[in-house]
Amino acid sequence: MFRLKHHERYATFALVGALTTLCVALAFWTPWAWLGALLFGALTTLGLHDITQTRHSILRNYPVIGHMRFLFEGIRPEIRQYLIESDQDEEPFSREQRAIVYQRAKGEEGKRAFGTKERVYDAGYAWLTHSVAPIHIDNADFRVPIGGPDCKQPYDASLYNISAMSFGSLSANAILALNTGAKSGGFAHDTGEGGISRYHRQGGGDLIWEIGSGYFGCRTIDGAFDPGRFAETAADPQVRMIEVKLSQGAKPGHGGVLPASKITPEIAEARGVPMGEDCVSPAAHSAFSTPLEFAAFLGQLRELSGGKPVGFKLCIGHRREFMCMVKAMVETGIVPDFIVVDGTEGGTGAAPLEFANHVGMPLVEGLTFVHNTLRGAGLRDRVRIGAAGKLISAFDIARALALGADWANSARGFMFAVGCIQAQACHTNECPVGVATQDKLRQRALVPADKAARVARFHENTLKALAEIAGAAALPDPRSFRPHHFMFREKDGEMRPGNEVYAEIAEGSLIDGQDDGQGYLARWSRARAESFRPPEDDL
Repeated sequence: MFRLKHHERYATFALVGALTTLCVALAFWTPWAWLGALLFGALTTLGLHDITQTRHSILRNYPVIGHMRFLFEGIRPEIRQYLIESDQDEEPFSREQRAIVYQRAKGEEGKRAFGTKERVYDAGYAWLTHSVAPIHIDNADFRVPIGGPDCKQPYDASLYNISAMSFGSLSANAILALNTGAKSGGFAHDTGEGGISRYHRQGGGDLIWEIGSGYFGCRTIDGAFDPGRFAETAADPQVRMIEVKLSQGAKPGHGGVLPASKITPEIAEARGVPMGEDCVSPAAHSAFSTPLEFAAFLGQLRELSGGKPVGFKLCIGHRREFMCMVKAMVETGIVPDFIVVDGTEGGTGAAPLEFANHVGMPLVEGLTFVHNTLRGAGLRDRVRIGAAGKLISAFDIARALALGADWANSARGFMFAVGCIQAQACHTNECPVGVATQDKLRQRALVPADKAARVARFHENTLKALAEIAGAAALPDPRSFRPHHFMFREKDGEMRPGNEVYAEIAEGSLIDGQDDGQGYLARWSRARAESFRPPEDDL
């Protein structure tokens, strides 16, 4: 229903308008026609209201017929919940997560009677342990300072921020709504690798500028990294941090192509690419090819940006390769200010199914590995860790913090907040609610001012819920969560505390050569700062 062409989407509205005119004309011959004129006239008036109202994107794009969705939602709670939490994406927990976002973004009551889900009895279930002496946390504006000793312009980031989504993948109105909401709520907006658009700047919110292998916004004509252009853009006060994207959870190790036919003048402006040519994002970076070169590149970015926090994002693949990067940090002394771990379950847009489902490490395991490797190398206190990958509820965030994250990013949650209904049409340019499309007519369904308020409200209410969860555990701050605050049920039914399931290795143990019993030291011994390639005897 919600992937109709332009003329089909407005067909019902046009039909009732035509029937209204016809009935008025027939009324000159028979007064009974006035009944039809009143009925169809009312529907025509309803359609006019749908097109001009700003609250519901569906109704702006699907006048009259769009009310079918809301009609079925109102029949009874079970049907409404099914429609809101449609499982057409067939992803675990997406129903619960989407309901949470909609309620918090709209400021609706979030409690539910008979709400415990049956998964509570399943193997693999995790829960937070609470205290009999809970406390109340008044201020939920949690902040984390990002910036090591070599950073001259540290940034106090919110504990919950908008994850990377590029302009071009998202519409102009969606970007503007997200960034305006970030400005209002005092949190950061990751640009994605598509560059900084005029809509990011118009919103005025804090930006984390993501730089991918295409170097969009800081590239030469042939697609190489351009230090001059980078320095010019990085000097913008709105840019608060620089993030090099090595890989993303949706399709780690995979490049991309934006066909010339889809490149608009605004996309070309943001990315610094010519019109009429395919826009290529290579699978690998050209600015470096070894761990030592990568460390030097990070150092170069920090210097060119005037000392702003510089870091990188990746989905963990070969664990030894990440250890190669950490060894390069140790040898050169060039240490990033932050690392964002993206789980393979992340990704909001289109990606090859094999990559989306089976390539890359899930967030929990990847986050634990990065946290422990930095601990073992003695660098954990210098590097902040961000986590991304379906982190939507306060419980999701709390678990990520317990397992080593310093803050969390979310793409999916904030997409829901601006009206995404998971129509799974991101790659077709036919998004029914104007979120993931460059079609100007479809975009008008998304009113930035209205959705920006929802973005800010979702962020605020999620952090309030996080404060409540921390208080329930008698913790003064959610950053105090540790693995032992969580319990996990194993397949054999046994309960195990998180510090056993996800044990931490000792600080400096890799440098000191201490065997941790988890295989970290053996892998560390095979890692080389000079190359991502394994030693000859491992080939």
